[in-house]
Amino acid sequence: MKPWQQAALREIPPVNAILDSPTGQRLLAERARPLVVAAVGEVLDALRRQIAAAQDEEELAAADRSPEGLAALAAEMLRRRLRPRLRRVVNATGVVIHTNMGRAPLAEEAVEAIAATAGRYNNLELDLSTGERGSRYAHVEGLLAELTGAEAAMVVNNNAAAVLLMLSALAAGREVVVSRGELVEIGGSFRVPEVITQGGARLVEVGTTNKTHPRDYEAAIGPETGALLKVHRSNFRLVGFTAEVPVAELAEIAHRHGLPCLVDWGSGVMLDLTRFGLPHEATMPELIADGADLVTFSGDKLLGAPQGGFIVGRRELVERCRRHPLTRALRVDKLTLAGIEATLKLYLEPERAVERIPAVRMLTAPREQIAPRADALARKLEAAGIACEVIDGVSRAGGGALPAVDLPTRLVAVPHPAPQEVEARLRAGDPPVMVRIQAGALLLDPRTLWDDEVDLVVSALRSAIV
Repeated sequence: MKPWQQAALREIPPVNAILDSPTGQRLLAERARPLVVAAVGEVLDALRRQIAAAQDEEELAAADRSPEGLAALAAEMLRRRLRPRLRRVVNATGVVIHTNMGRAPLAEEAVEAIAATAGRYNNLELDLSTGERGSRYAHVEGLLAELTGAEAAMVVNNNAAAVLLMLSALAAGREVVVSRGELVEIGGSFRVPEVITQGGARLVEVGTTNKTHPRDYEAAIGPETGALLKVHRSNFRLVGFTAEVPVAELAEIAHRHGLPCLVDWGSGVMLDLTRFGLPHEATMPELIADGADLVTFSGDKLLGAPQGGFIVGRRELVERCRRHPLTRALRVDKLTLAGIEATLKLYLEPERAVERIPAVRMLTAPREQIAPRADALARKLEAAGIACEVIDGVSRAGGGALPAVDLPTRLVAVPHPAPQEVEARLRAGDPPVMVRIQAGALLLDPRTLWDDEVDLVVSALRSAIV
């Protein structure tokens, strides 16, 4: 080691001097001493490595080696260490149900219900009318039955769990008949055939990838058949020379042979989306009315609730699921139930649900409603000295719902010679801002922004564009 490096090492102040600085004293007042001392130690270790790696004295000239400067570095290190790993992200991508960003954001009513339940005791499994032990499913079963037209209902922790439980309770050791065109793979490489096998059932594939007819199901039914299963394709569509058996017809075939018709519908939409100009997506009430014996669906997709897997349908079949040993392993907690109940209550007034549930509001907003918000964002960016233009574009539903459906929108395009670098700086911000990149420009979609996030996006871009 060179003499100037040895001299620099000797100039490093002791830990006590750093702790005695104003910033050090503030840290000790705010945080536990071992945490602060550990942070100071990490800062000093980093400084020693910097000195050892320096090629000349000029490299060290700008390094602040004063007790106050080193305490400030320790404070920043502590701030980063204690910052939550799971934190808020600003979504300017226009993907409404973004799996990587927590899927559906919750209505204020759901957030308030979760907060009210979290901090105090509650009647999760207490029947207040009798003072005896109650069922956690009672908090949402009546609402789900009323909204879907089902006889009974229950909730587990996600839709894959609901399908697994349904098959385990009703078809273990028997055959489950499914169209080849519905053997989908969803996020995380989870595949329907594997879920069926895990549930203890044997898969029987019928039809072809693009066409399945009623006669295919009829021919597959035998003494070992336990159920007919229809699966929503979720994240893709078959177009062209195609045919499939609708739920009503599949239910008629199943019932004629004394079998249950089970439906995994994934996205869980409750409202008729056609009145908003979107393609028809069968609602849960429609599937029950069509004769499905059990329907499973997700809470955090088109429903706009917390993550959950719903099972609705015939009381006797729901009870068999409820009594199965897997139910305890897959059950939901008090916070999930509080958020689900609050969200479901909004659906008692459909127009209120559209207004109050963020995912539903964003999905159904027409381009004419997005346009003035895009214009307002563009004006604020220009006022901050950021060149941009408003262009036509599309948003996406995301989350394996409404595949291949374009939601017409208005985008704010911010051209930049190095958009990837700007995107990385936006992603590293606090809070991170997520955008799209296309044709050398950063694209901002107001569809997925709250009004109080617009100024934050402008400030983040002003800092990121250098």
